[in-house]
Amino acid sequence: MTDEVDRARAEAAAAVAAAEKAKQDAEAALARAEQAEAEARRQADDAQRAADTQAAADAQAAAADTQAATAGEQPTDPSPAPGTAPPEAGQAGRAGPLGADAVARVRAGYAFDGPALEIGALVNGEALADVPVRIPVSMLNRHGLVAGATGTGKTKTLQVLAEQLSAAGVPVFAADVKGDLSGLAEPGESSDKLLARTRGIGQDWTPAAAPAEYFALGGIGTGIPVRATVSGFGSLLLSKVLGLNDTQESSLGLVFHYAEKAGLPLLDLSDLRSVLMYLTSDNGKSELADLGGLSKQTVGVILRELITFADQGADAFFGEPEIDTAEFLRTAADGRGIVSLLELPGVHDKPALFSTFLMWLLADLYNDLPEVGDLEKPKLVFFFDEAHLLFADASKDFIQQITQTVRLIRSKGVGIVFVTQTPKDVPSEVLAQLGSRIQHQLRAFTPDDAKALRATVSTYPSSDYDLAEVLTTLATGEAIVTVMNEKGAPSPVAWTRLRAPQGSMSPSPAEHMEARVASSPLLATYGTPIDRDSAREILARKLEAAALTEREKTDAAARQATIDASLKEAAAKEKADRVAATAAERERVAAQKEYERQQKEFERAEREAARTRNSRTSTSSRSRSTASSGAGSVIGDVLGSSAGKAIVREVVKGIFGTLRRR
Repeated sequence: MTDEVDRARAEAAAAVAAAEKAKQDAEAALARAEQAEAEARRQADDAQRAADTQAAADAQAAAADTQAATAGEQPTDPSPAPGTAPPEAGQAGRAGPLGADAVARVRAGYAFDGPALEIGALVNGEALADVPVRIPVSMLNRHGLVAGATGTGKTKTLQVLAEQLSAAGVPVFAADVKGDLSGLAEPGESSDKLLARTRGIGQDWTPAAAPAEYFALGGIGTGIPVRATVSGFGSLLLSKVLGLNDTQESSLGLVFHYAEKAGLPLLDLSDLRSVLMYLTSDNGKSELADLGGLSKQTVGVILRELITFADQGADAFFGEPEIDTAEFLRTAADGRGIVSLLELPGVHDKPALFSTFLMWLLADLYNDLPEVGDLEKPKLVFFFDEAHLLFADASKDFIQQITQTVRLIRSKGVGIVFVTQTPKDVPSEVLAQLGSRIQHQLRAFTPDDAKALRATVSTYPSSDYDLAEVLTTLATGEAIVTVMNEKGAPSPVAWTRLRAPQGSMSPSPAEHMEARVASSPLLATYGTPIDRDSAREILARKLEAAALTEREKTDAAARQATIDASLKEAAAKEKADRVAATAAERERVAAQKEYERQQKEFERAEREAARTRNSRTSTSSRSRSTASSGAGSVIGDVLGSSAGKAIVREVVKGIFGTLRRR
């Protein structure tokens, strides 16, 4: 029977594996079919564009022939002469994915009246320097997304936007995960290749450095230390970092609630560990009895995760002084916004940690800033690099909190730009809040990639592009752009060649960064950690006082026990003495009674003897001889005499020595 069951299980497993392989083959076939279909459409479009171009050329040639015939000139050959250069990009006859009307729509769609950031120039076969692609500065607080595969130019795009925002007087905060952004504090280096590229998109490139301030989590790395207290960080974000389940998360929230009510400041992880251990000890377990208490198993899990968390270096950036997020809203003396760079190479192997820490910064900004509505320019633009790390394995409640923060922080004058690999890395609830998108190249090497590509294409407004093809063929430094215009409507989708940063595209030298940090006015405030009285010290004193009180109680009880024992012993001795005295008294009374009885009997004997003697004395016969009355008369006379009575009493006293004297 067991063999049949095992065989059935093996067959079932094989069937499942075969079905899975069939599914993968089907998805791969579907992807190949879609690619083939896209290629066929591309070829058909190319053929159509070529036919349209040829028709336009024929029409121009016919018009030229007609004009020439009218003027008496020779017909014009529509094809360029051998060795001559083709027409410039955007001129009639040049092949491109967009027609003249579509190019005109893009030009009009990005012609804003107010201040705008220059993103780049439209690409239609070649870059069209006269068709700039821009984004209104006032729309930056409507949030945005920069996405693309690794190595496609996302970081340089971020640098371009940060430099221009700073020049417009808007402070910028950005997480520099790999250290690549640090170079914006240094002027860039010119080269022929760079100048040729920038001239091609109409950019008048000159080297320029942006005013920058370097920060580091807890001082790990080069920068002003950024710290947060555990209570300021909050139980929800901490639960996300620790990977706690719903039950453990609610228990941790209960601990935070207790610490706040009990006046126990949670500044660092040791404070939190102290509170957890206190609440499960004999002294503290009654503190939460009214709220349901804490499970020792749950607390054990949390403590183990906290130890692991601390081993990863978290102890360094939990504590005081806590950073004031208003420091990120500063401008330089010349009016440019300061670019605050959180340098993260030192913690690059802890992605969930720093992404959640950035989320705390956003939440703190939201709590501190007043409502301002729509501004001409944001108070701060926050670049959230490697955003996919924030949402990995995030709970439903955590996603809800992020969505709420993104939705509401706009009214505080803060814009957020998420930087990640594919739009699917960001939850749809968050994507729905974004107004502008810069999409670099996507790759479709696997069925999952192809599915992600289809999902990305479906989120764009209708356009004249075959986006499924264009997104996989974009060159480095090119992107598909759509932004929110000044009226809040999406701009036309534009294939864009992006501008080059004016700062250095290489990391800033370490000595330059250290010198900038040393000269920062913030170093005196945040450079040295503070260890003030907190939950750990308060609970230690409380436990010490409780232990001292317990010892005093023990000593008092011992002293009382000694006194009680002495009193008990004295009472026992007194009782024994009373019993002995009572017994002695009873013996004395008994002896006295016996003495009195003997005395009475003796006196009776004496009276009897006296009567006998008196009787004998009264006899008239005195004729008795001395011999016949010798012995008895002598004894009787002796006993009857006063000397004899004294002798008898002394003999009795000798027999009853305990009798009292009369």
